[in-house]
Amino acid sequence: MTTEWEGKSRGNVLGYRIYIFFIKNLGINAAYFLLRFVVLYFFLFSWKSSKSIYSYLRKRLQYSKVKSIINVYKSYYVFGKVLTDKVAISSGLKHKFTYTFDGIENIKQLLHEKKGGILISAHVGNFDIAQYFLDEIDEFSQINLVTTDAEHENIKQYLDSITSKSQIKFIIVKEDMAHIFKIHTALDQGELVVFTGDRYISGTKHLTENFMGADANFPIGPYLLASRLRVPVLFVYVMKETNRHYHLYARRGEVKARDAQALLKKYTESVEWILNQYPLQWFNYFDFWEDNKNI
Repeated sequence: MTTEWEGKSRGNVLGYRIYIFFIKNLGINAAYFLLRFVVLYFFLFSWKSSKSIYSYLRKRLQYSKVKSIINVYKSYYVFGKVLTDKVAISSGLKHKFTYTFDGIENIKQLLHEKKGGILISAHVGNFDIAQYFLDEIDEFSQINLVTTDAEHENIKQYLDSITSKSQIKFIIVKEDMAHIFKIHTALDQGELVVFTGDRYISGTKHLTENFMGADANFPIGPYLLASRLRVPVLFVYVMKETNRHYHLYARRGEVKARDAQALLKKYTESVEWILNQYPLQWFNYFDFWEDNKNI
């Protein structure tokens, strides 16, 4: 059982082309219908990810065995709809969806103050689409998204060719650590830097914190950086509520000087709060808590 995210999209360009054809020509609902069969394949044959999400449902949420099995399928299906929405929104169908902006004034305030700030999200909901809405308040391109850029290259090139470009800037994580300098530069210029705070690269430094009733490992970077620089922190999520409605949350995090562990604790409490409302939108399909490491 793998205990870390492999960082690669599955499938090939032809599959993406067919699926995007459905979205653009037959509608989002038709794509959702096709998705049911795609999800069934993953439910039946993706043993590693299914086992991991089953453990989350069974051990973290305390679901019964039967309810856990049923919700493995439901989790895949929600995840598939989230990916469908991402393609639809980035391809010009943003008007097909509605949105609630809950705490957006916190982001606006940081942009207005121009003193820098760190936004920390997680692999829950559909934060990838936030860039298409933050554009509306990021008039001067002051938001930077830190990403691994780990798509298969041919798939990435195809998606880049059919999706609209955002004003948000990207900082790509590099093995030579060059991204660290770019992050510091952005913060020094009073810009915002966005991290996902729930996945770390194997072999790098990390912090351990109790999360959903068991210890788990988290990347040290966002928490160490924020606590040392004393910059404001927001916890941000974009959650799918109905087929065509999303809810953006932006909540302030408490930062203590040089206490990365305390900030991580606030973060895990925040993610737990979100998952209590949206339990099936936990999209870390690997052995996050290492429950199955020795199985």
